[in-house]
Amino acid sequence: MGARLLIVEDDDRVRAALRLALEDEDYAVTEAADAETALSELRRSGAPDVMIVDLMLCEMDGFACIREVRREHDVPIIVVSARDDTHDVVAALEVGADDYVTKPFEVKEITARLRALRRRSGGTQQDTQEEILLDADPTAQLVLLPNAGRVRRGPDDVHLTLTEFRLLCELTSEPGRVLSRRTLLEKVWDRGFFGDERIVDVHIRRLRTKIEKDPSDPRIVNTVRGLGYRFDSQH
Repeated sequence: MGARLLIVEDDDRVRAALRLALEDEDYAVTEAADAETALSELRRSGAPDVMIVDLMLCEMDGFACIREVRREHDVPIIVVSARDDTHDVVAALEVGADDYVTKPFEVKEITARLRALRRRSGGTQQDTQEEILLDADPTAQLVLLPNAGRVRRGPDDVHLTLTEFRLLCELTSEPGRVLSRRTLLEKVWDRGFFGDERIVDVHIRRLRTKIEKDPSDPRIVNTVRGLGYRFDSQH
């Protein structure tokens, strides 16, 4: 059986078209016409391998749906929406979406994005490294385990989304070297995301809230103004 996919979309025609196309791609598709039904499905069956979520849902909108999913699950999420304003794109990414596709769209664009997400889920370029020390604080060391897909602070896991995890892996693969936003887009999002490099800033900001002691004064993932971002291990 293929990967499990949950579509959260209130337009019956869009949902049916996505289901038919994605089943042809060997996905095991479950549908939900609203956020409440989708959340009930997650509680009943657990997280799928990937989700597609429309923003303009009735009652609970897509932003709230993603926020609720992120409380317990790190499942990759692609947003589909007729709202193409930059503020909406950024807001969706801020609450935890991994990718954003505007309507109307070609189904083949969705399937391409899904394939990219699945490739990202398959591993990192650091397969030979068992762990990377991010912060040597003796009271609670912060460690990245690329092979296990985990970040650990002391005995506890730090829950990152797939995109946040991939960004961290790319940055730590070359300590001390500045990686441009364009480089990170190409490595983490494959062909990039609308050519808009600000998506990197959004995910870096979210990543910092989870791994930095003081996100407003980062020490692990540093900004190099005008150039990009650099990983500095806190030994």
